[in-house]
This record gives sequence, structure tokens and C-alpha cells, in this order.
Amino acid sequence: MPDTAPYLLTPYLLTPGPLTTSATVKQAMLRDWGSRDGRFIALNAGIRDRLVRLAGGGGDSHVAVPVQGSGTFAVEAMIGTLVPRAGRLLVLVNGAYGTRMVRIAEVAGRSVTALVTAEDQPVSPAAVAGMLDADPAITHVAVVQCETTSGILNPIEAVAEVTRSRGRALLVDAMSAFGALPLDMAALGAVAVAASSNKCLEGVPGMGFVIARRDALEATKGNAHSLSLDLHDQWRGFEANAQWRFTPPTHVVAAFAQALDEHEAEGGVAGRGARYRGNAAILIDGMRALGFETLLPDHLQAPIIVTFRMPADPAFVFAGFYDRLRERGFVIYPGKLTVADSFRIGCIGRLGAAEMTAAIAAIRATLAEMGVASGAP
Repeated sequence: MPDTAPYLLTPYLLTPGPLTTSATVKQAMLRDWGSRDGRFIALNAGIRDRLVRLAGGGGDSHVAVPVQGSGTFAVEAMIGTLVPRAGRLLVLVNGAYGTRMVRIAEVAGRSVTALVTAEDQPVSPAAVAGMLDADPAITHVAVVQCETTSGILNPIEAVAEVTRSRGRALLVDAMSAFGALPLDMAALGAVAVAASSNKCLEGVPGMGFVIARRDALEATKGNAHSLSLDLHDQWRGFEANAQWRFTPPTHVVAAFAQALDEHEAEGGVAGRGARYRGNAAILIDGMRALGFETLLPDHLQAPIIVTFRMPADPAFVFAGFYDRLRERGFVIYPGKLTVADSFRIGCIGRLGAAEMTAAIAAIRATLAEMGVASGAP
């Protein structure tokens, strides 16, 4: 299909985001909004309140602070604001997004150390405990809930317990999990959680957000290394006049409000997560029937994105596979982030059983067209 096709004819995105959105989310962007208009201000206030509730924050104990940009902007704002200049950050790394947090801390001038685990293994709470006991200078711990490098789900509850019991603060990158996998900030005792509009909440790209404990955020004045990514200043602006400090992504915000309506109508986290689990099951079962092997065992696999090992069949060339699948209406994730020779297919977005079944049929037809006998590695 040509890139100029109307949106209802564009391919399905089997990626970890941006992803396929509903027609009604797209239509929400057809209206222009004045950024200082009362109706837009009310829209922002409603989004902030709903995000706090989704994260398990209650009353006035937690606040949501949107930031312009991708999810990485929100992660950088979280680290740069909540880790003080004299603090020290421990990042739990088992993929590219943990590595990115280390780099963010370095660029922000924060003292940082990493606990590195293999990409096909979850982070180890026992190893975290050992690091914290050995290095009393560590003030904060950062972990990725779902590391989409491989699709692995990390044990954030156990990490939170280890962190809390040793008097350290926990920061969570929940980018590819928020809205589909359970996360309760109050139960975790997390200081902050970062996510974005264009992942499991099924909005469009352009807005990240951080949900933080109010008392922790209140203590961060002057911490940030950046004006535009200063969460404290951004939050104080919202508290003062309910407005963004700088030009907001108005159309993205409007689409996100619609996406939150649809998330709630589906049954919230439980309903969205159930659909994604169904998608993942269809994908994994269908690919295994074609001979493909998943990088992760089922008990470590999150229903967000699945990594498959490359087939050994010499007729399989990934670039050709990608292009032919694209011509059949499905876009998968090009390239790999894992050390293992592999590729990834997403399970999230406005997709269900019919679309995932059609994707498997398209993959089967593509392999036949390429002369690939089996997807076995």
C-alpha cells in the first residue's frame, strides 16, 4: 500500500510504538485547540487526574507531570530532576533501554553505576540487594518494567521491596507496560514512574509523562540539569495556572484524552492487558507452528513485543521478509537490539485476534513466496 493511502488503508503496525491507533483517536486530532483556552486547560487537568489513578496514586499524594516529546524525554526529566546532583543512581540493565538510562545520567552529570544482566534474563533482586549493601552512596535505583529490547518482564515488585527496605528511592521506566500491565505506585513505594502517550494507552507520539510522589517532587527545586526537562518547574506551572510552560502538543493531548476514554471503556488495565495477552498467544503459537523459536521462555515473556531468532534457512533474508510483509499490510520492527541474531514483532496497539491471525497468514504466505521451508533457527 502506498504511504499516501488514507489512514484506514495504512498497514497495521506490529511494533512497540508508535503503533496502530483507532480511527476515533486519529479523528480527535482534526480539531485545533488554543493552548490557553479554558477547554484545553480542562482537558489537561482531566488527563493528569486519570494518569494518577491509573498508577495507583491516591488523593494528593501523587501528581502527573506531562512533558513534550517522546518517552525518553520523560525518562530524562525523571532522572535529571529526581536524582539530586549529589546523588548516585544504580541502573538495572538487561537491554538497550536500561543502557539508555545510564547514558542519560552520565550526560546529566549524575554519578551512576550499572548492574548488568543478560538480555534474556530478568534483573536479580538479590544482586540489587548486594549492590545497595556494598555501596551506601547509592541514593536511587532505576529499573525498566518491560524491557522491549527482548520483551522481558522484570520483577519490579521484588526490586521495589529490596530498594525500599534499604532506604533508597525507586524510579521506574514503565514505557512499554503502563496501561496494560499492573503497576501500583503506592504498593511499590516508587518515587516516580515514566511512560508515554503512544504505547499501551494507544495514543499518538509526542507526549511523555512522569507520575511522582508529591513530597519527593516538592524537594527537587533546582535539581534539574535542563530548563525544558525540569519536572519541578513544569509541575509548579501546572499547579499555578493549569497550563504548560511552553507550547504544548495540543493535537497529541486531544488524541490522548480520547485514547484514555477508550482505555477505560475496554476495562482499563485488566481489559487492555487481556487483549494483548490474547494477541501474544496467537502470535507465538502461530510463529512456532512455522518453526520459529522465541528468544525468551514463556514465563519471562511480556505480552508487549516478542523476539524471534532468525531462521537458519539461507532463503530467509530479513530485509526481503520485512518488505514483502509490508506489502501485505503489516509493518514489523526493522533491525534488532539484542545481541542474539533476531527480530521483533509487537502485540500492542488497536489490534485484536482477527488482525493477529491475519498477520500469521501473511507471514506464512511471505515465507512461501521467499522459498523458506522453516523458520527454525
